[in-house]
Amino acid sequence: MKSDTENEEDGTMSTESADVRPAESTDARPAGAQQPTHHHSQPSHHHGHALAGILGPAFVAAVAYVDPGNVAANITSGARYGYLLVWVLVLANCMSVLIQYQSAKLGIVTGKSLPEILGERLGDAGRFMFFMQAEVIAIATDLAEVIGGAISLKLLFGLPLFVGGCIIGAVSTVLLIFEKGVTHRIFEKLIIGLLLVITFGFIAGLFIAPPNPKEVVAGLIPRFKGTDTVLMATSMLGATVMPHAIYLHSTLVNDHYAPGEAKPSVKKLLHGSKIDVAWALILAGSVNLALLILAANSLYGMTGTDTIEGAQRAIQHVLGPVIGTIFSIGLLASSLSSTSVGTYAGSEIMHGLLRIKAPMWACRVVTLVPALVVLWFANNPTEALIVGQVVLSVGIPFAIIPLMRYTHDRTLMGEHVDGPVKHIVNIAVAALIVALNVVLIVLTMLGKA
Repeated sequence: MKSDTENEEDGTMSTESADVRPAESTDARPAGAQQPTHHHSQPSHHHGHALAGILGPAFVAAVAYVDPGNVAANITSGARYGYLLVWVLVLANCMSVLIQYQSAKLGIVTGKSLPEILGERLGDAGRFMFFMQAEVIAIATDLAEVIGGAISLKLLFGLPLFVGGCIIGAVSTVLLIFEKGVTHRIFEKLIIGLLLVITFGFIAGLFIAPPNPKEVVAGLIPRFKGTDTVLMATSMLGATVMPHAIYLHSTLVNDHYAPGEAKPSVKKLLHGSKIDVAWALILAGSVNLALLILAANSLYGMTGTDTIEGAQRAIQHVLGPVIGTIFSIGLLASSLSSTSVGTYAGSEIMHGLLRIKAPMWACRVVTLVPALVVLWFANNPTEALIVGQVVLSVGIPFAIIPLMRYTHDRTLMGEHVDGPVKHIVNIAVAALIVALNVVLIVLTMLGKA
């Protein structure tokens, strides 16, 4: 690995990555960065430097937090333990806000994605090994998302799981056509639209059977009841941060602007990104919280809710067929959006680490085929989700540790480098998440999770 001194030039943002106004250029770029050449005399006509034009990337990244794997975990928690672990989701969401903002900050200040910076600082062997683990994580992530979508199509239309998986793969590939260049805003709007469908699909049940506010508030008090609840909390916290969301967010903040489009100053982008991340993760956190509260309020004590199909049947039985159908539609939107975003992340990881710009359909095939194989051969695809979750846990340290290191590297971040206090907080959060994932892996291997 190269030393930080050798890579001081990494702090230079490329001329394509920012178009900073002269008055703000000196305080908006890392120390040692070259003054950019201004290619554009006029700001973009459709949103200029308005705050609204900055919003969007975090909502795409936030889709990773409401994928089918999280749906299953939150419903299981609520059905088994009621409101006991509400505080775990709130804590997890606070940590995810911090981590996603750090990823956005790295991308904005450097003009490069986390995979690109890793690719510059690792040797050839290191880049290949890092890519291989990231690709395995991408496959494990897609496994949950495609299986979840196949289950939703089975619930809605009675389709065989394999056929449903093929449909999910085909539709998500069409979504990915819009992810680059001038159509990237269309991709963002499609994903945000699906996120709103997810929100409605998973929150609708709360309007039919409103929870007791006092019981929900009581769930904010940190506590456990027995070893099982500790294991569930560990699983929920450890599975909160998704590696591909960390890698991708640092790309999304730059892909948000089409080639040749003027960008606001770094300072304005950072300010806008804080708002973007806060609102996006509040929405995603609310969806996860709603799922847990729905299960705690309507499914508490019921058996068979530890699979997605079982949970949907229970919801349909308790709240009626309309809510059951709306839940299945939310699950379908969750699958389509999260699998598209996951494939997008895989493409950017390959580009950053291997410097290969593979066609998006090829990246789609690489992660889709293993999921289809599982759907074809597995008697109980839900079991594959458990294995996938453990594999996902292995990949988290590889994403979160470099992120915290680079945002504390002055040669990269210049005056936007994390201060000592924030760096300590980042280290504490990273250590907690990594430790929880190690515990989850060990307990699963011992057959206790």
